[in-house]
This record gives sequence, C-alpha cells and structure tokens, in this order.
Amino acid sequence: MKNTTNEGLALKVSRNTLVGNILLTAFKLFAGIFARSAAMVSDAVHSLSDVLADLIVMTGIKMSNKRSDKEHPYGHERLECVAGIILSFILFSVGVLIGWRGLERILARQYDELVIPGVLALVAAILSIIVKEAMFWYTRAAAKKTGSVALSASAWHHRSDAMSSLGSFAGIFGARLGFPVLDAVACVIICLCIVKVAIDIFRDAVAKMTDKACDDDVVNALRTLVLEQAQVIAIDQLKTRMFGNKFYVDVEICADGDTSLHEAHGIAQTVHDAIETCFPNVKHCMVHVNPRNIEHSI
Repeated sequence: MKNTTNEGLALKVSRNTLVGNILLTAFKLFAGIFARSAAMVSDAVHSLSDVLADLIVMTGIKMSNKRSDKEHPYGHERLECVAGIILSFILFSVGVLIGWRGLERILARQYDELVIPGVLALVAAILSIIVKEAMFWYTRAAAKKTGSVALSASAWHHRSDAMSSLGSFAGIFGARLGFPVLDAVACVIICLCIVKVAIDIFRDAVAKMTDKACDDDVVNALRTLVLEQAQVIAIDQLKTRMFGNKFYVDVEICADGDTSLHEAHGIAQTVHDAIETCFPNVKHCMVHVNPRNIEHSI
C-alpha cells in the first residue's frame, strides 16, 4: 500500500508540473520571439526539455514500481536511475547547444546587429523565475516523501530552469540598458547552470546503480537501532547498498553463545523487523547471528 501511495503522489506531482511546463514553455517561446530575445528563446528551449523530462520521470516511476517477476526477482527500482541518466544526457545536450549559440554570437562581435529585446521578454523571465522556483520546492518535497530518484532529478531540473531564467533576466535587463551583448552572455550563463545540474543528476543516478553505501547518518542510525535490541551484544558487520530509491541492509550481530537456535532466530527476527519498521526505504534486510565467542568489533 505504501509503494502504491508513493507512486500515486509522484505521478500526480509529475502530471501537475508537466501541465505547468507546457503552458510556461509556450508563453516563454512567444515572448522570446515577439520581444526578439535570444536569451528568452534559449530559456524556452530549456523549458521544453522540462516537458520531455516530466514524461521521462513519469515513465521511470511507473516502470520502477512494477512487481518483481521471473526475469527481475529483485524488482525494477533501478529503472528510476535509468530515467535519471537519460534526463541528465538531455539536460547536458540542451545546455551545450544553448551555450554554443551564445558563444557564436559573442565571438562574432557583431554587437551593432544585436537587437535590444522588448519588455515582454523581461516579464516572461520574472514569471519563469517565480513559477520554476515554486515547482522546485513542490517537486522536492514530494521527492523527499517518496524517496524517488527520478522525482529528485526533476526537482533540480526545475531549479536549473529557475537559474537559467535568472540569467535570462540579467541578460535582457542589461541589453535594455544599452548592452545588447549581455543577451548572448546570458545564454552562456544558462548553459553553465544546466550542465552543472546535468552532471549532478548523472553522478547521483550512477551512484545508486553501482551499490554505493548509504551515507554515514543512515549507517549510524542503523547501528544505534540494532544495538538497542534485546540480547544483541555487538555488531560484527554492517553493510548497506543503494538500490534505486531503496537500499539493502546486511548485518551480523553477536549474541550469547549458549542461546538456542530458536532463540537466535527470534533475536534476528526482532532486529529485522525493527530495521524495516524504522526505515521504510529498506528493500530487504538480512540478519546473521554469531555466537559470543567469535571475535567481534562494535
């Protein structure tokens, strides 16, 4: 039920931002063309990539929540990471294209031919900053609640669009003050913002596909929880590994060597249940019990 609820929330957020991105992209493209602003047209292209990103996120969330099957007995959670990687490549490509076009205009040094953008482009930039920042916080909150990698990537995509719109605003405003080259400079600033976000998304997705351990805060919290359980003397080994938006836990605990097999199983089950109750994102937990006379370290 929990996974179904998380999936529903993630898809709802993605659908809402998809509609918002379509409307915003259309307005920014119109404003960029009508007000003759290359920076705003570039910003609109970035927003268009947001539309594609939302579709990728929705597909990734839907596929990652499929039940385990014969070919995928461990589930499909890593498909969310695949969606994140695809999204990072799209972002990177869009960023490079925008930056290249801006550099071409700057290096041409034909500043007299650059058109001063109209006030509508300035209005579109301000509106975009407000809307995209709101989308960032809205999507980020849902990503934290669901633990969705793809949704988190989408949130930072919204933030990158807000940053690019901020660059557009600066460039358009500078151009209207009599420095038309700043409209092209804004394209390069937008490029740098987008490329950075693309690299961050890519690194995060790859880390979660290559069995990276959980961060120290999670590991320390797990360690504390296990040691709080009755009859657990020490922890011999504690390992974690990320699996999409979830993680695996393997723990070896030390108990009294005179404990019966039945009692040892009960201790292991208590530890297992405590971990899965306190950490909902645990996909699977394996608990092994060692007798007290085996050398251990806490």
